[in-house]
Amino acid sequence: MAEAVKRSIALPVAVRGRIGIWLRERGSGLMALALLVGLGSGLGAIAFRWLITSATELFSGRPEYTDVPGAPHPWLPALGIWFLVLVPAVAGLIYGPLVYWFAPEAKGHGVPEVMYAVSERGGRIKPQVSLVKALASALCIGGGGSVGREGPIVQIGSALGSTMGRGMRLTERRMRVLVACGAAGGIAATFNAPMAGPFFAMELILRDFTVESFGAVVLSSVTASVIGRAVMGNEAFLSLPAFHLRNPSEFLLFALLGVLIGASGVLFSKVLYRMEDLCDRIWRGPEWLRPGVGGLFLGLLLLVLPQMYGVGYPVLGNAINGNYAIWFLVVLLLGKMLATSLTIGIGGSGGVFAPALFIGGMGGTAFGLVAHGLIPEIAGSPGAYGLIGMGAAFAGSARAPITAVIILFELTGQYSIILPLMLAVVVATLISRTLSRDTIYTTKLSRRGIDLDARQRRGRLPDRTVADVMDPLPETLTTRTKLSEAAQRLAQSADSVLPVLDDEGRYKGCVTAGAVAEVLGDGTVDNGEVGDLLEIPPAIASGTKLVDALDSLVSVEVTAAPVLEGQGTQPVGWISHRTLLSCMGTTTNSG
Repeated sequence: MAEAVKRSIALPVAVRGRIGIWLRERGSGLMALALLVGLGSGLGAIAFRWLITSATELFSGRPEYTDVPGAPHPWLPALGIWFLVLVPAVAGLIYGPLVYWFAPEAKGHGVPEVMYAVSERGGRIKPQVSLVKALASALCIGGGGSVGREGPIVQIGSALGSTMGRGMRLTERRMRVLVACGAAGGIAATFNAPMAGPFFAMELILRDFTVESFGAVVLSSVTASVIGRAVMGNEAFLSLPAFHLRNPSEFLLFALLGVLIGASGVLFSKVLYRMEDLCDRIWRGPEWLRPGVGGLFLGLLLLVLPQMYGVGYPVLGNAINGNYAIWFLVVLLLGKMLATSLTIGIGGSGGVFAPALFIGGMGGTAFGLVAHGLIPEIAGSPGAYGLIGMGAAFAGSARAPITAVIILFELTGQYSIILPLMLAVVVATLISRTLSRDTIYTTKLSRRGIDLDARQRRGRLPDRTVADVMDPLPETLTTRTKLSEAAQRLAQSADSVLPVLDDEGRYKGCVTAGAVAEVLGDGTVDNGEVGDLLEIPPAIASGTKLVDALDSLVSVEVTAAPVLEGQGTQPVGWISHRTLLSCMGTTTNSG
């Protein structure tokens, strides 16, 4: 009876162990985790959208205040428009202590923190960041903060991916991929843009393209988008006019637009961090109180320019549809730069993606109105220039041209926009690179002494050592392990080879799935042991260069081997073909 109970307990444990190995080592396991992260990101985007709408209605009396900018609060008519001065301060008094005490990473625009976690911390993000970021950003945006919702949802989704990766004890390489899956899913669900999500994650978060990681972020993005569409509908977040190319000569105008709007994107980044520096110099009180006091100054700005309340998509739509004069478009452009910078500077929480689109839409539409007035026979609809300007502004500020092209294409659904959009985006990116070394995202990290570009260049050099990239040691075998048991474990191994230790934990060699299968297939050995089939590949020390380690594995035709520390006999890690080729810039598919 007792033996039967032991067997009944041991079976689920063994099953869980095999599932864990599958999730940690197999490509199909990574895809399963990516699907779960996409599901969580989609649900997170829905909840976050609801939080923003609820907070906006609580603070302004309307689900979207910029539908009627300058209107009094319906619940407080005696205050008139003056309620705008108080609302950001009240919101700041709530989310300021929340961020300060529970998750300081939730302060600011979010994406740089995710980039830092992927580059420097192996994809590790505190689990509480998701909840704190969602609440703080919803309160900030709902209370009039002139920021976007994409930065928060990127951080929320990424924290979810990181938490799941840590729970499954994934390697850092796979955890980084799950973080990118969360970012992709968040963008896809928020903007109803399943193609833009993966490119945002690959271009800005991972900053690299491999077959395995791209497949995972695409699956996460599609899953999140399906979840988002099921609840929030299949319509784009912004209604934009149809685009028509009127004259081939317009390409010259689009190139000029790329120059001007690209420079505006760089200016936006400069203003953002100058304002943050100014707020740092002025403020001398406790950090948790800073958003509340600073909110009074933001409220005064909203009093003058209520169109800056929240994300402001209705204002952007009105501008592109031609409802504003040129001078007012310029005022809105400069006002958005100031309002977003002030919101971030006082300690607010929100993204800069949407403000960049807003700035580009205002600048592009103003440019289109001027061009249409001067050369009406060549220049087309001013709104078309506004659309192109949105992509150019994001490319100029974030220097992510692929994401800029894809997301504008998805927002419009019009193939005719591609050529002029690509031209303007490329020109804006070149102008940005000429005027500034950093982007609006990397500047925050550079000011901390973190150079992601330098790290990426170092990461591609062949003189990196095995210690820099090795994976944790997989489940080991002993010399006395029976071949039947070894066959089961090797079948679950991603590399079809496992390390073998003696009874004292010293490394003795490796055994391959092919060798075990050959012996068992003969039928001549019923109960052999692993020690009879040992293969001893050349020792790979932790200080071995990547190129030399790859040569060692190729020379003995094994796909992986343990890593030894110096002249030691106990393995400290595991190095495989997949890891080496991935780190040396070759795209592989491990699944």
